[in-house]
Amino acid sequence: MNHINLIVAVLSSLVLVLLVLPLFIKMMVSNQEGQQIREDGPSWQEYKAGTPTMGGVVFLIAIVVTNIWISAWQSAFSTDILLCSLILLLFGLIGFLDDFLKLKNKRNLGLLAWQKSTLQIAFALVFCFLYFYYQLPTDLAIGNYIIHSNVIFVLFILFWLVGFSNAVNLTDGLDGLVSGLAIIAYATYAYMAFYQQDWSIMLVCLSVVGGLLGFLVFNHKPAKIFMGDVGSLALGAGLAVIAILLGSPWSLLWIGIVFVIETLSVILQVAVFKTTGRRLFKMSPIHHHFEMSGWSEWKVVSVFWLVGLVAAISYLIIFVM
Repeated sequence: MNHINLIVAVLSSLVLVLLVLPLFIKMMVSNQEGQQIREDGPSWQEYKAGTPTMGGVVFLIAIVVTNIWISAWQSAFSTDILLCSLILLLFGLIGFLDDFLKLKNKRNLGLLAWQKSTLQIAFALVFCFLYFYYQLPTDLAIGNYIIHSNVIFVLFILFWLVGFSNAVNLTDGLDGLVSGLAIIAYATYAYMAFYQQDWSIMLVCLSVVGGLLGFLVFNHKPAKIFMGDVGSLALGAGLAVIAILLGSPWSLLWIGIVFVIETLSVILQVAVFKTTGRRLFKMSPIHHHFEMSGWSEWKVVSVFWLVGLVAAISYLIIFVM
């Protein structure tokens, strides 16, 4: 697969999103299907109530369609493309069900926590089954130590897919925040795939970048549409799968540092509150803490993007280049 075809991947998903998303927004508005805002959320976020959501449906379809038609065109369909596309769709389905129930019931509660977790684990097990079926490497490196255990590897995959799908989902609380961070992360893995000459993973990453660039046109502040759980859960699981397939699962802790910090802020907030009865942050996830400290939404998003970009570039410089 030559470089021109990989550029086509970006343009394909970008153009598909730019063409379809305005129609999707119009449909959602006409049906009065809009975002439900958390009752305990910041009061200044209330104006976003009613903004169309579930935009992730559009860019996920654009990504998968791009992966399929370019693979067919180049006769280059591979196991990696299958696994990545499947996980994006499966975790997107979980988010779709969650978003659909929120819209149907007109409240900020979709799937129950145990229902969402059960589906996430089930679909992560599907990935494990296919991973072993195609006899992909199962060694897990921790520093210079290599663990040769299929059981530990499966448990790691479950934790990684479920953990990062939820981490990206938690981060998706401000206009354009996850869109920008995901573009940075997937572009970073595209470069890593290029360095390893893994054209299949590079194709997937670039199709995601193109789709998100198109989505960001409508998702930056003031957002005309949100990606919803259908987008954020899929993007998080997709990052975990790509890091695993590239043989660099731990890289996600660095490249996805903002997602990690957002998740840790929630865990610490709950732990400290249950232990002391006091709050560590004014509000979690931590992007709301900065909002409540007087930062504008655009400032929070810009700084978090910058942190994500610096982390990604520094990882490439230290470990790849």
